[in-house]
Amino acid sequence: MSDLERELIERCKKGDIESFEKLIEKYQVIAFNIAYRMIGNKEDASDMAQEALIKVFKSLKNFRGDSSFSTWFYRIVTNNCIDTLRKMKKVTTVSLDKEFETESGSYTMEIADNKYLPDKLYEIKERQELVQNAIKKVPEKYRTMLILRDIQGFTYDEIVEITNNPLGTVKSRISRGRLLLKEILIKESELFLEN
Repeated sequence: MSDLERELIERCKKGDIESFEKLIEKYQVIAFNIAYRMIGNKEDASDMAQEALIKVFKSLKNFRGDSSFSTWFYRIVTNNCIDTLRKMKKVTTVSLDKEFETESGSYTMEIADNKYLPDKLYEIKERQELVQNAIKKVPEKYRTMLILRDIQGFTYDEIVEITNNPLGTVKSRISRGRLLLKEILIKESELFLEN
């Protein structure tokens, strides 16, 4: 941890908001990316990252510096997402891809996007959905490890600090998670090709 980071942390502990903004500036994008990969949509990921920032600010007085600030911050983001995913499992959701009924008739939701040509857009969207859906199907303990290692690029040691798991557990969960993801993607790809 740099001297500047230590100084900013000390100022934050005294309630200095500007120091907090400077402190988290370089970590916000990665925090959002972790949340997005774990949650699966931008709006909820943004909410998760914001909630994590609030928790970090409120808990900063308890930060002892045993680990780097970034590791501590990402652990809060990860735990916040895991808690949210557990709550979301209990909530019933409705897909906007399917037709829904109202008092005035049946509707389907369509959203226009002119960013790409239709064929490229379709291909990109299908691939992204396939991967994101496959990631969602990987059990949580493996999914978290995959996101931190393969998507966010954290080292094994950083993942150990973020998740509070032993190195052997981290490595085995990453290995098992990759196998599960591969199996899911193969199965999903076969189903996709059949349709």
